[in-house]
Amino acid sequence: MLVFKILSRDEWKMAEEAGAYRGSADDKRDGFIHLSTSAQLAGTLTRHFRGAKELALIAIEADDLGADLKWEEGEHGAFPHLYRALDLKLARWVSTIGDKGDGVFALPVAAYAEEGAPPGRLS
Repeated sequence: MLVFKILSRDEWKMAEEAGAYRGSADDKRDGFIHLSTSAQLAGTLTRHFRGAKELALIAIEADDLGADLKWEEGEHGAFPHLYRALDLKLARWVSTIGDKGDGVFALPVAAYAEEGAPPGRLS
């Protein structure tokens, strides 16, 4: 099963330079990296990224994260939380998230496919 991290393209570029993603300000405050399943992506975007531009989506195989991935109940169901930095070698693929305006986002089709898209880089 794939899990996903939504972040700004600038955050992604900094993570690429560092070789790992250590989390957003919210992640650091909460002590873990917030992730979403494909079924949770639309809600996460609506609740936490309305008005955001230049977003990226990282796909990670949940099994590759091992015991540091915890499923924890929250207000909107059980979400995956990663309790360590994300090694970018584990990214299955990365894509931009299209902005259709007024809080409407265009997610890549691969976010809803079990096998995902071929590996690539943001341009």
